[in-house]
Amino acid sequence: MEQAAVDEVSWRIRPAEARDVDAIDRLVRALAEYEREPDAVEATPEDFRSALFGPDPKAFAHVAEVAPAGASADDPEAWRVVGMALWFVTFSTWKGRHGLWLEDLFVEPEHRRLGLGRALLATLAAVCDDRGWPRFEWWVLDWNEPAHRFYASLGAVPQDEWTVWRVDGDALSDLASGPA
Repeated sequence: MEQAAVDEVSWRIRPAEARDVDAIDRLVRALAEYEREPDAVEATPEDFRSALFGPDPKAFAHVAEVAPAGASADDPEAWRVVGMALWFVTFSTWKGRHGLWLEDLFVEPEHRRLGLGRALLATLAAVCDDRGWPRFEWWVLDWNEPAHRFYASLGAVPQDEWTVWRVDGDALSDLASGPA
């Protein structure tokens, strides 16, 4: 667990726990607002509980917490979740190894500039490094220039030669029903 203090605020990064589900839900909804899709979130806290903490989780999360400087690390009431990174394991046929896909990274605007986003990313990079995974990837909306600059400052490189494709809704059902 990474921990630091900046300007009378202590912060830490830790793996998410089941008690964080409501905070994760709140942050996902705030991210949807930021990404101009406030009505797109269908997930519920119970969906996050099942996906992240069920018997066979396929998704994982880390959270960023803040507390007044000097707060006890053992006092859960002093700490508030203000950021999250939700991720899952991928596989590269070219590398022949797993990797990490960052599905969502979000830090509340009033807590940005504390280094929480970078610390969340560094934590996930350490997960990759510890497990011998050669890739850490994510998407960024084209219009989100602040994120582009931030990720570039960390050494991330856009993969512009790829186009994301998606099948969902009726098209997914139609495809699943067999050949046309």
